[in-house]
Amino acid sequence: MSPTQTYAEPQQRSGLMTALVAGAIIALVAANIFLYVQIDHLRGDLAKTNEALSTGLSNLRDASSVTVASQQHHIDSLKADLETTRRSAASMSSEAAAQANSHAEELARQIKSEQAKMQATLGTEINNVKQNSDAEVAAANTKIEGVATDVGTVRSQATQTQDQLSKTISDLKSVNGDLGVQSGLIATNGKELAALRLKGERNYTDIKLGKPKNAKDFTHFGDIALKLDAWDAKKSRYSLLIFADDKQVPKKDKYINEPVQFYTAKGGRTPYELVINQVTKDGIVGYLSTPKDMGTR
Repeated sequence: MSPTQTYAEPQQRSGLMTALVAGAIIALVAANIFLYVQIDHLRGDLAKTNEALSTGLSNLRDASSVTVASQQHHIDSLKADLETTRRSAASMSSEAAAQANSHAEELARQIKSEQAKMQATLGTEINNVKQNSDAEVAAANTKIEGVATDVGTVRSQATQTQDQLSKTISDLKSVNGDLGVQSGLIATNGKELAALRLKGERNYTDIKLGKPKNAKDFTHFGDIALKLDAWDAKKSRYSLLIFADDKQVPKKDKYINEPVQFYTAKGGRTPYELVINQVTKDGIVGYLSTPKDMGTR
């Protein structure tokens, strides 16, 4: 005869703690991946910026070459006029020579002015390109430094979370169960149970039992079923029936955080362990620990 199956309400506290811890770790990993992607994008943007700057400088050189060639041609023309004027002045009368020399001096001033303008234009254009280049490179470097700082923060948080988990696990204890078999690590609260789940050495199922509606009602948890017989919140003590492999196994007068052990055909030589962390006026709350890879046994 198999027991009547009823729905098992999960242990909300430990389930929430597990979800929070797992969610935090997943969020940290996702943030780390996101930040590395951002760095890669920034590097790509910086490469594009450098390419654009190189193109801009090349275009500037081409434009400057045209400008310089045009201004140089104008200067050469002025120089030719100056030379012609000076030669003509040599054969003129004193008055005409004075006028020619005056004109030559004006041409010399124009040549000097044109050369100064050409140098100033080139200097301004080169300085503008340099300033833009420095500003864009500085902005890109600032972004990369910011992302690198974020990566460091995420790594620090991940390390801190791992350290907390390691400390929690190191604080757990292994005791003998009621069958005299050395148990695995025992969790006494939701935080410790979440750490055991992340450790991943065994399977863990939340247990919450109250008074059955019917004397024959068992609550199923995977391949076993449980029925609470009696409990005493003041003494933190309880008694229950375990149904496994078509057999009922009574467990009487057990206390909180005591590993209640029993064997199943599925578990083989490794016992299942029931650990109850709370006995309240409404029933008991804890977890069931079962071996990993039971299907291969």
